[in-house]
Amino acid sequence: MTDTHDPADSAAAQPTGAADAASMEAEIGTLRSRYQALSEELEAVRKTGAAEAEAAVEAARQEGRTSAMAEISHQLVHAELRAHAAVAGVELPAQDFLRLDAFVGEGGAPDSGRISDFVSSLPAAARTPAFAQGLGLGRQGGPAADQLSREDLSRMSHREINEARQAGKLNALLYSA
Repeated sequence: MTDTHDPADSAAAQPTGAADAASMEAEIGTLRSRYQALSEELEAVRKTGAAEAEAAVEAARQEGRTSAMAEISHQLVHAELRAHAAVAGVELPAQDFLRLDAFVGEGGAPDSGRISDFVSSLPAAARTPAFAQGLGLGRQGGPAADQLSREDLSRMSHREINEARQAGKLNALLYSA
């Protein structure tokens, strides 16, 4: 069983084989050009999909920033209002009566200019003492407030007693009737 080529067989098969080879070559060329076109189209779709995905991620980031600033903007504005009021020495109205949205600037951050204008328009608080002053009590403690007692003397040395006498802390004991 040897493979021998018969020249007669190859001559007869050559015209059909050449036609088949040429048609195969043409089909391979067509498939190559189709493959090239599809590869370019796939690359374009990938680029478009990546750009769309990147745009979606950026939109989600921006929405997250906006949402976070919306949540804390009122707290930031109120804190800044309190700080400006403390520096100016004025008292703010209750938070329920303030429209905090008016003090929010661009990007959700507090607008310091509007806040300082508002705080400067508030009336200055009257400086009142912390405790009632007109009670009519007069001087507290009496004349014996800083005087030493006999019990205090029993715990003191002779030198300390002499110093206390010179300072006037024994006057109540010495001159009382």
